[in-house]
Amino acid sequence: MLPTTKCKGCSKCRPDDVVPKLPAGCVIHPEYDDTGERGNWTNKAEFLLSMIGYAVGLGNVWRFPYLAFENGGGAFLLPYLTMLVLAGLPIFFLEVSLGQFCSQGPLGAFNGVPIVKGLGVAMVVVSVYVGVYYNVVICYTLYFLFSSLTSELPWDSCNNDWNTPACLHSTSVYNMTLNFTLPSSLETGFNNSQRFNTTRSNFSLAHRISPSEEYWNYKVLEKTKGIENLGKIRWELALILLLAWIIIYACLIKGVKSSGKAVYFTATFPYVVLTVLLIRGLTLDGAMDGVRYFFEPKWEKLLTAKVWKDAATQIFYSLSASWGGLITLSSYNKFNNNCYRDSVIVVLTNSFTSIFAGVTIFAVIGFMAHVLKTDIASVAADGPGLAFVVYPEALSQMPFAPVWSVLFFLMLFTLGLDTMFATLETIVTSLTDACPRQLRHRKCLFTLAVCIFLFLIGLPLVTQGGFFYLHLLDSYVASYSLIVCAIVEMLSISYIYGLNRFCEDIKMMTGHKPNAYWKVTWSVISPAVLTFILIYSIADYKPLKLDEYNFPLWANILGWFTVASSVMCIPIFAIREIARNKGTFLERIKSACRPHKRWGPYLKKDRVGFYAFNVHPPAVTNVRGIDNDSDATLLNDTAQDTPSTSKRNLNTTEAVSEG
Repeated sequence: MLPTTKCKGCSKCRPDDVVPKLPAGCVIHPEYDDTGERGNWTNKAEFLLSMIGYAVGLGNVWRFPYLAFENGGGAFLLPYLTMLVLAGLPIFFLEVSLGQFCSQGPLGAFNGVPIVKGLGVAMVVVSVYVGVYYNVVICYTLYFLFSSLTSELPWDSCNNDWNTPACLHSTSVYNMTLNFTLPSSLETGFNNSQRFNTTRSNFSLAHRISPSEEYWNYKVLEKTKGIENLGKIRWELALILLLAWIIIYACLIKGVKSSGKAVYFTATFPYVVLTVLLIRGLTLDGAMDGVRYFFEPKWEKLLTAKVWKDAATQIFYSLSASWGGLITLSSYNKFNNNCYRDSVIVVLTNSFTSIFAGVTIFAVIGFMAHVLKTDIASVAADGPGLAFVVYPEALSQMPFAPVWSVLFFLMLFTLGLDTMFATLETIVTSLTDACPRQLRHRKCLFTLAVCIFLFLIGLPLVTQGGFFYLHLLDSYVASYSLIVCAIVEMLSISYIYGLNRFCEDIKMMTGHKPNAYWKVTWSVISPAVLTFILIYSIADYKPLKLDEYNFPLWANILGWFTVASSVMCIPIFAIREIARNKGTFLERIKSACRPHKRWGPYLKKDRVGFYAFNVHPPAVTNVRGIDNDSDATLLNDTAQDTPSTSKRNLNTTEAVSEG
């Protein structure tokens, strides 16, 4: 029977209440609810909607269609689905299982493999970067949303203060003759969404700029000529960015308890809008040409490493794997939740949404190509311009254009909110789990402090040259770092923690042991595929560009620094962990590979098998999870010395002893 003491750190107890005595450093006891004061999801629906909302984000709408366009339309679906099966689904299930098993954020989730605890730090660093620039994209959606609350969309004409002589509305392309020389000030290399071939004018229509593109460049961004010139803060954007952070904080003021209520709307509303937009889009002339272009494969594209790298990157970007968010959200689950079923549901929903959104976007692109009497490839814009240039112009061509515009940008806003909920919760949860005594009872104030910090850090991104920095972060942080983290994560679980041990942990939760597909993908296929793509991508690396603008050398170095600032956490903390141990160098490494002595399920009632005893788990140097016979004997002896009242306890202990 456990010793008891008077409760000193639990807000749910009255003074002098007697509770089970916990190890030193614990300030709560879990007997009152499933995770003590840490909290739980109110119900299963909130968890699933939050996971779907986190996985299904802005990237499904503006990144996936853009990558599909850039990488050969339908041909991109083959590497995308291949990477989903070989890498995306395995890493997704691994992270969800890991978070649910230990009920800890990324900083605590790798206590089972202390030598890679820096992996959790790397995930938090990536989440900070993503949180800074992702909310700026949400800020853009709010700007367009507010601008749509009018009887006539501001990007529907060329008669505004921000328009230039190069502005030409789509309906006027073949109805006017242009007889002027393009000012040199406009030769800035901006991407032109629509390009035409005609000899009817003295003006090269290759320099034609649509009203929506001028609105984006000259009104919304007031974009400078390069990253070297930040310019002044766009105060309109800064205030809207502040509003975005206020909304996010209001939804997270009570953690998952409050965000779980918000996702009932934010996670479902995008599907309503996508369905309405698709139905409307398919009724437009030329829409089917766009859909056919989306699905028509260009097989020669598959021979380039960039296509496969982009496919793998998009998988991690859309599934939000290796950011720490999956571990965080699943850590609030009940221990016996069926995380396998949840993982499959979320992954399939995410992939379906990407393709669904791609069809919707390309239907409209086909319509625009029909209106402009040009080919589809000439219509699509690069980067986020697909959502902020091409689609807004298409919406302006529809009857009741402001209504469609409000729906579209409200959809983008809700898509971004769900991702930001999980991203911010990852940062807050990781730090509160690391410092529960100092932060857990002040989580509301700490969340506010994090929001203020990220808002201030994000202010340079809403300057006139801030979009160049946003593109820099998105290009580097959301690619190389994620792949490196995923590789290290799978290898450490498979070969240091022990693949069989991890499978037994999952069996403790779900009652079913993962089959050979999961074991092979975790230990061999997924790490091999991602390593090959990483090496090939680095070998094929080219300095960053945005449209026709080439980023300077120092900007590319800055991009690699953002990658290093997260990835280097892994070896730095590994060295720190080895240095903390005693003995020879080899003994220190073995000690750093042993799980923490209190590693395991968060609740006492779930700590079965050898997790029920406060013993130091054995060192692991191979896939089977047992270093030597003495360690196995220790586990068996411990199990024999303690009576078991549960067949489940005995089976788990035997399984661990066997491998």
